[in-house]
Amino acid sequence: MRLLQVLVPDDRRDDALRVLDDEDIDYVRTSECSDGVDAELVTLPVPTQAVEHVLTSLREVGIEDEFVVVSSIETARTPHIDELEERFVSGDEEDDSIPREEIRTKALNMTPGRVTYYMMTLLSAIVATAGLLLDSPAIVVGSMVIAPQVSAALTGTVGLVLNDRQMFRNGVLSLVLGLLVAVVGAFAFAWLIRTSAIVPVPIDITAISQVQNRISPGLLALVVGICAGAAGAFGLATAIPVSLVGVMIAVALIPAAAAVGIGLAWGEAGVALGASVLLAVNATSILLAGLVVFWYLGYRPAGWEVGSLQANLSRDRTATIAIMLVVAVIVLSGAGLVLGQHVTFQNAVNDEVRTVLADDDYADLELAEVRTEFEDGGAVSDETDVTVVVARPADTAYPTLALDLEVALETRTERPVSVTVEFVERASPASG
Repeated sequence: MRLLQVLVPDDRRDDALRVLDDEDIDYVRTSECSDGVDAELVTLPVPTQAVEHVLTSLREVGIEDEFVVVSSIETARTPHIDELEERFVSGDEEDDSIPREEIRTKALNMTPGRVTYYMMTLLSAIVATAGLLLDSPAIVVGSMVIAPQVSAALTGTVGLVLNDRQMFRNGVLSLVLGLLVAVVGAFAFAWLIRTSAIVPVPIDITAISQVQNRISPGLLALVVGICAGAAGAFGLATAIPVSLVGVMIAVALIPAAAAVGIGLAWGEAGVALGASVLLAVNATSILLAGLVVFWYLGYRPAGWEVGSLQANLSRDRTATIAIMLVVAVIVLSGAGLVLGQHVTFQNAVNDEVRTVLADDDYADLELAEVRTEFEDGGAVSDETDVTVVVARPADTAYPTLALDLEVALETRTERPVSVTVEFVERASPASG
C-alpha cells in the first residue's frame, strides 16, 4: 500500500480531480501557498500496483512530477479502497511493477556505505576461498549470503535504463571495484594459506570439485548470469523482496572471483584465466539481462515518448546505452570465443575418452570422471592437462591406458595433451 502526495496547481486542479474521481480514488485536499505558488496538496492512498497508473493519468492532464511523494503505509480504510485492491491487486489490471521514481529510490537505498560494501565484499571473498579449498558447498553458499554485489549491479542497471549517468557510473564502478577487491582478497588469503602450509603445497586445486566448477566454464555459465540479472530486475521492479535475489547474483560472481585469486596464489595461470572468463561473462550478463527486463516491464527515461523512436534518439539518452552495449559486445564476443573453444575441446575429450575405454582391452573399466583444464588456445600453456578417473577391478594394472588416451586425444583435438589417469579400486563381489 502506498500514500501519494501530489502538489496540484490551481489551474490544473479540476482536471486532476476529475481523473481521480473517474478512477474512484479517494483523496484529501489541503491548500498550499508556499513560495507564492497557489496549489493544493492532494493526498490519496492506493495499492502499490496502482501507483504508476495513477501518476501516468495525472501526467496526461498536465500534472508534472515537480512535487510527488510516495510513501509506504500498512493499510488504509477509505470508501473505495476495496474496489481499487480488487482492480489492481487481483483483477484485470493486476501489475506488480512499481513506479519509475520509486524503483530509483529503492535501488539507491539498497547501496550500503563504501566501507561496509568493500568490507562485506572482502569477507565474502575470504569465506568463498575457504569454501572452495575445503570443497564445501555449504561454506560457499554462506559467502554468497553476505556478499553485497546485488546493490551495485542493480544500481548500475537502473541508472542505465533511466538514463541517470551518475547512478549508472556509481553502480558499475562499485561492481568492478568490488570484484577487484574480492579477487585481491581471495589471492591474499589463498597465498597465506599456501605459504603457511595449512594446506599442502602439492595439492592439485583443479581436482577440487568446487574449484573445478568455476575454472572450466561452459555455455551454461552464461545462463546463470542471465538468470541472475533477470531475477534481480524482477525483484527490484516489483513488490517482491530482493533479499534472496542478492544471493543469486552473488552465486554468479563471488565464487568465480575467489577462484581467480586461488589460481593466482597457486601459480596456475589456466585456473585464473578460466575463472576470469566466467567472472567477466557473468558480470556483463547480469547488467544486460537486468536492462532487458526493466525495458520489458516498461521502465524508460524521463520524457520518453511512446511510439516515437526518432524523438527519443537524443545524444544524451543514447550515449550511455551505446557505451554499455559496445563494452558488452567486446566482453561477450571475446569471452564467447574462448568459451566456445573450451566447450568444443571438452566435448571432444569426453567423446574420445569414451571411445578409448570402449576397446575390448578396457572392457572391465568404468569411467567415473573427466577433468579438463581450461583450454586457452595456447595463450598461457601449449599443453592442456586432462585427468581421467576410472574404476577398475582390484589388483588389475593398465600400464598403457594413459599413453593410449594421450595419443587418441592429441589426434582428435590436434593439441598437445597431458593425460593423468586416476584409478579407483572396485571391489569384486564376494563369492558364495
